[in-house]
Amino acid sequence: MNQEFSNPFAAQVIGVSMLNSLVRDTLEAALPLLWVGGEVSNLTRAPSGHLYFTLKDAQAQVRCALWRNRAQLLAFRPENGMRVEARVLVTLYETRGDYQLNVESLRPAGIGDLFEAYRRLKDRLAAEGLFDPARRRPIPRFPRGVGIVTSPAAAALHDVLATLYRRAPGLPVVLYPAAVQGGDAPRQLAQALAHAGRRAAEDGIDLILLVRGGGSLEDLWAFNDEALARAIAASPLPVISGVGHETDFTIADFAADLRAATPTGAAELASAGYHAAGSTLAATTHRLQQACERQLQSLAQRLDRAASALVHPRDRLQRARENAARLALRLQRALESHLNETRHRLARLGLRLHVRRPTLIPQVARLDALAQRLRQGARAQLDHRHQTVDALAASLQHLGPQAVLARGYSITRDAAGNILRSATDARAGEKIEVQFAHGRVDARIDTVRE
Repeated sequence: MNQEFSNPFAAQVIGVSMLNSLVRDTLEAALPLLWVGGEVSNLTRAPSGHLYFTLKDAQAQVRCALWRNRAQLLAFRPENGMRVEARVLVTLYETRGDYQLNVESLRPAGIGDLFEAYRRLKDRLAAEGLFDPARRRPIPRFPRGVGIVTSPAAAALHDVLATLYRRAPGLPVVLYPAAVQGGDAPRQLAQALAHAGRRAAEDGIDLILLVRGGGSLEDLWAFNDEALARAIAASPLPVISGVGHETDFTIADFAADLRAATPTGAAELASAGYHAAGSTLAATTHRLQQACERQLQSLAQRLDRAASALVHPRDRLQRARENAARLALRLQRALESHLNETRHRLARLGLRLHVRRPTLIPQVARLDALAQRLRQGARAQLDHRHQTVDALAASLQHLGPQAVLARGYSITRDAAGNILRSATDARAGEKIEVQFAHGRVDARIDTVRE
């Protein structure tokens, strides 16, 4: 086969962007979608929702990107140290010329060795009660001084110092240096904590900050040490941990008396009392200033009123005479105006009455006729009411007890005077009284028949 035909670009110079594009197309064509297994490391969650991480095994590693539209479909939350299986497209990020894997889907394949060791240690120390909330010491609201356990070269130290200076400028700070990464870091961190506890009185501190910036699970592994966790629990001073970022949790975080999401957050928690006191002091100063201004204004008004009241009695009498003369003149004018208005009103009413000239004779005749009808109606109504009352009285008389007795009925009572309404109420040999329309008789019961 002709070499120029097999490689059309052999005789020309191409740009880097075209080269990267060719490499990407070649990789994607040569390696279709495939599954790759490894351990997640250096996981980053971008604000856009995309996930970037490194997939590694014991000998190699490769960068991976999981786009937001696929990341939001995951049934689990990827974390550093997790073993996963990824369905990927091998490609090239043309802008940087970096070889990477575009992840189409992701599924857990187990827990990495470091993460597994972390879980075992965490569970064992928790079972011992090392993380018990009741064991935690209270954080002083206004610490006398703050000890910082970290590396002097760590960026976290600069962030903590800047935050403390901004929020509590007068707060003393003492650095207890220790390595924060590497094989000897756990021992140095534990020794620094113990040294800070022994020197607390001399150095004037009553709070310790254990801080380090973010990193991978391997970078933060020094803070997952058992000896360091026990040193934190044994510290005579309360400890605030600020290790990594918000999503990073270490054994030191669980052993500490208070966890902050970041080193800056640890400094903010340590200075919270002073910062709040500054805000409260500013607000109180403002309120006090306003209260003083109001009091001064009130006193100034009282002084003005008192000054205006300091007038010679002769001048006050003269002012009273002038005021009385003005009031008398106003009263005279008001009376004259009222009298004139009344005269005009009466004149207008007289004219209206003259125009109307009402005729009262027909109205009087109508009033007499209505009065006559009212008297007749009242008399007829009274006669009707009398008849009704008489009929009701006759009915009542007819239904009265005396009228019933007159028709031949009688009322029988026992010796106690109770009316007997049934033969069952009577007993043989009992005395009874029988009432008729005219008179009563006493009797004795011979026989009771029902």
